Amino acid sequence: MRRNDVARAGSGLLLALTLLAGCARGPDVDASGLALRRVVIYRNGVAYFERRGLVDADQVTFRVRKEKVGDFLATLAVIEAGGSSVRSASFPVEVDDGSGEDEAPDELGPEVTPTPKDKGAAAGEKRRDDEHEKVKLTLDGREHDLVVGYVAETPVWRPSYRLVMGAGGAQGAAQRADSKQAHLQAWGIVQNLSGEDWKGVKLSLVAGAPLAFQATLDQAAIPPRPVVSDQGEVIASVPTSETTLAAEAAPPPPVAPAPAAPGDAGEGYAFIEEAEPDMDKGGGSLRSARRSAVATAPAAKPMPKLSDREEARAGGQHAGPQLKRSAAAPAPLPMAMNPSPPRNMSALAAVAMEAGTTRYDIPFPVDIPDKSATMVLLLARQVPGESIFLFAPDGGVPASSSHPFRVARFTNDTKGLLERGPIAVFENGAFLGQGMVEPLPPGATTTVPFALERGLAVDTTREENAEGARLAKIEGGALEIERDWVTHTKYAVRNGGDLAARTLVKHPRLHGTRLHAPPKGTEDNVGTGSALVPIDVPRRGTAVLDVDERRLFRQQIDWLDQLADDAVQGYLKDPRADAAVAKQLGQAWDIRGKLRPAIDERDRILAEQQRLEQQSHELRQNLRAIEKNKTADELRRDLTDRLAKASARLDEITKRVIVLEMQINEQQIRFRDLTNEIKLLAPLAPVRAAP
Repeated sequence: MRRNDVARAGSGLLLALTLLAGCARGPDVDASGLALRRVVIYRNGVAYFERRGLVDADQVTFRVRKEKVGDFLATLAVIEAGGSSVRSASFPVEVDDGSGEDEAPDELGPEVTPTPKDKGAAAGEKRRDDEHEKVKLTLDGREHDLVVGYVAETPVWRPSYRLVMGAGGAQGAAQRADSKQAHLQAWGIVQNLSGEDWKGVKLSLVAGAPLAFQATLDQAAIPPRPVVSDQGEVIASVPTSETTLAAEAAPPPPVAPAPAAPGDAGEGYAFIEEAEPDMDKGGGSLRSARRSAVATAPAAKPMPKLSDREEARAGGQHAGPQLKRSAAAPAPLPMAMNPSPPRNMSALAAVAMEAGTTRYDIPFPVDIPDKSATMVLLLARQVPGESIFLFAPDGGVPASSSHPFRVARFTNDTKGLLERGPIAVFENGAFLGQGMVEPLPPGATTTVPFALERGLAVDTTREENAEGARLAKIEGGALEIERDWVTHTKYAVRNGGDLAARTLVKHPRLHGTRLHAPPKGTEDNVGTGSALVPIDVPRRGTAVLDVDERRLFRQQIDWLDQLADDAVQGYLKDPRADAAVAKQLGQAWDIRGKLRPAIDERDRILAEQQRLEQQSHELRQNLRAIEKNKTADELRRDLTDRLAKASARLDEITKRVIVLEMQINEQQIRFRDLTNEIKLLAPLAPVRAAP
């Protein structure tokens, strides 16, 4: 290579390094003397940052990235641990002068014409300064132990889970023999894009998303005002007067007591409890609570000395193991073995519930370099769990309309919420598949599909009909009954394998229906509009599951209808029936017992009368047809005899109908009088069949 080429290559490399250094992104928030000590990350794109340090000045300057100033001012919280208090916070306000350029005020004296070299340097410095704004906290006194907290945008932390079916850590073979147990691991993935390294910070992950919005407190806002015009001295309306009644003079305010010391629970201070994990006890239990006082009134106090532990922490030193992770993804787990539980249980995060949210506190300081990510182990424990099958047709998996999924089913018996995240399932040293865990509250059970099982096939049929009759309402002599519109959905599950298959059917619930006599172990999830119904399928056999859903409907019927008799008889036999109503119904039903047979007999003989009259009419026509035929004497005699019998029977029917009509009319009047006095407004609740 020639010397000129080498020189040009070196110049290009130097230029690239210079541009790279000029484009380096600084931290979003920076304050000299206040080191980052705590980070709490939420699931809505924000995090709470806490800085602490000793300040021997009357002012603290924060350099805040321009787009972060609003959030910084809206959430800034200053905790004075001792010494003096904060007086004010000042920050620049961006004003548009119409020129399109930001001009800084002249603070350096008379104008100096810069050289071309100075112009380039000034332009670069201006670009760097434009990235951040200065927020100054003015303090009284000279010595301060400050803890400053604020909220800033941060990537959400994301959970990742491991589930080992039928395996347990300390119990070993005993746990592996129990198929109802599983080992659950929860990891949290944290990304640091804040522009600064997190060194020795106390990290907490919150399974929740508090309300947070972008604030523009750093931008000037001038609302429109009404325009006042001078219209002369004309009063357009009569003003309304205001009257205040005389009252005794208010007593003078009491003398304010002297503020209490920061370490005492005195007036003028609000105390914040901060849980610190106990590194000496297993499971990340809480050992003590450090109390910090928030000053509510200015008061000069002598500066307390920090303890050796706090001095070490202020100097960046911390006890306990340190966690350093690179931005690279974690190495894949070997397929020949299951994930094992940690040996040191005190290294797990302490789980706490605060205001309905779950917080995982990492029990040791964490190092996370800028532009990198890390995984922290949140929990590892045995949970109730098993591997079964789930028939839940999914439009994204066409074969699932006839084949069930293999699923991992476990219960969250931890004290905290498990956020939505991917889960990897292992069993017998093999990777089975992956699924997605939806947000799982404490005590809830989830069923996570991770594979499709084609050794089981499901056929579905449905039929509908109306069943039953119950008294619903009796008023004004009118009768209403309740009936069930029944839908039978039948699932025929065929098992082609050599092992029995425990299967859950995710049945889509019909709106407004109830499950009737569901199998034992059925989970009716009203919130999701579905029910998980179990069925055991024998090896190389078929089992049929009948899901019975019923919806009530009402109809008004006649008292003499058979459904009315079924409803009343059911009410009279029910021990919950109203005694007075039951007595009235019993009296009315005694009369109905006589009325109904009379009406049935009348209807029957009236039908016979109509048939005989038709027969007599036909016989008369036939006799007229053979009236002049002398050879049909025998036929004429036969027709005449039949006509005479029909006429005689018609005479009997006429007499019987008259008698029946009199009885029916009498019984109907008595029955109507009794039923008009009955009043039933609320039906008895239907008896629910036990699962």
